[in-house]
Amino acid sequence: MTAVRPLALPDQELATLDENHLGRMTLGDHRLEHEVLEIFARQNSLIMKRIVGAEPGPVAAAAHTLKGSARGVGAWRVARAAERLEQAATQADEDTMKAALVELEAASFEVCAAIVVRLGAHPHKSGSEAFRHPARAR
Repeated sequence: MTAVRPLALPDQELATLDENHLGRMTLGDHRLEHEVLEIFARQNSLIMKRIVGAEPGPVAAAAHTLKGSARGVGAWRVARAAERLEQAATQADEDTMKAALVELEAASFEVCAAIVVRLGAHPHKSGSEAFRHPARAR
């Protein structure tokens, strides 16, 4: 199955979380969708922590990983922002990297909020309690 890559659209037209794409990638299995979204949200958080303050080489590698993961779940805004950060880091352009990082942080926050809402709509017992209730994660 080939992933759809609508990255040619203007930013405002990109879905925060493309439910149709996610449904295709998880074959309509809500438990799998839940698991995939939890994994993506955790990975997103870990990668964002790795990126902040890192040198351009590791930033480019981490952004590339996040870009692929975001495309897999249909988080198109995260994918586009990660792609921009990857390109800026590859060119070692610090000003562009800073701007791209701000964009990626905003897109990541937005998609994680959408995931929390989505998981709340399809809860199941195998999910991470800390993820479904972020205040309890502390």
